[in-house]
Amino acid sequence: MLNFILLQAAAGGAGYSNLIMIGVMVVIFYFFFIRPQQKKQKDQKTFSEGVAKGDQVVTIGGIHGKVLSVEDSTVTLEIDKGAKMKIEKSSISMENSKKLAS
Repeated sequence: MLNFILLQAAAGGAGYSNLIMIGVMVVIFYFFFIRPQQKKQKDQKTFSEGVAKGDQVVTIGGIHGKVLSVEDSTVTLEIDKGAKMKIEKSSISMENSKKLAS
């Protein structure tokens, strides 16, 4: 049996199994690293497009505020008692009102 395995390895039979292993590793890499990252980016884009007036949000920098107005690519937040800040939609990290409700 050992002689058969050694002869097969010498004849190049192991080349196909190496290719199969590399293919399996690429598939595993895709499903565990690339696909979840793409899904996360898609969810973040959907969230930032769905921000509406009155939402309580948190920016990437950790600033909490209430959405006063939404333009094409910018959002105006009320930070504290009339203090307003204009930021990019892409810098909104998460909605805070869901977090407060639970």
